[in-house]
Amino acid sequence: MTEIKFCGLKTGRDVAAAVQAGARWTGYVIFPASPRHVSPALAGELAHLAGGTETVAVTVNPDDELLAQIRDAMRPDWIQLHGSESPERVTQARAYARRGIIKAIPVAQAADLDAARTYDRIADMLLFDAKPPKGSDRPGGWGEGYDYALLKNLDVSVPWLLSGGLDASNVAAAIAASGARAVDVSSGIESAPGVKDAARIQAFADALAPGRTA
Repeated sequence: MTEIKFCGLKTGRDVAAAVQAGARWTGYVIFPASPRHVSPALAGELAHLAGGTETVAVTVNPDDELLAQIRDAMRPDWIQLHGSESPERVTQARAYARRGIIKAIPVAQAADLDAARTYDRIADMLLFDAKPPKGSDRPGGWGEGYDYALLKNLDVSVPWLLSGGLDASNVAAAIAASGARAVDVSSGIESAPGVKDAARIQAFADALAPGRTA
């Protein structure tokens, strides 16, 4: 069974499509540099519509003030830390989430997986995303992939999600290559940066249908 996190949702229509497609997690990006950015208040409104899913606030190097705003407005199940947060910062941020912390690890080559050992058991889940282009202003959501087979023999104690360049056309092969049991998708279900497409959301879920129960 492959579980799905639909991320970067910005409208009630996005949320409805993700729920209809069987999302386990719905993600809301709170980072102004992203075309998927929403305010903590809007994230809270959208999360309220996402009943039956686990809600994720996606942040990049957030300070305590922002984390408190997110907690108060959204009460997220999970906070995803997608920046250069230290293990100590991961531990501190956990106080603002109902369930725990997802720590993103950028991957381009095998050596990048060494960071997984640093955060294993400190974060509650890990997410492996493509390393962003050099000089980029945000750490994710670029629609770029990598060699997913690098994760095939990953040895970590906590659950993890495969992310980076996934869409309906390649997600089944990516799962076969990596052994992932959960996936995260954002740009691969969009018609333009930050604009989700309900048909692409459903197509992504349908691509996993043989091995998945919604």
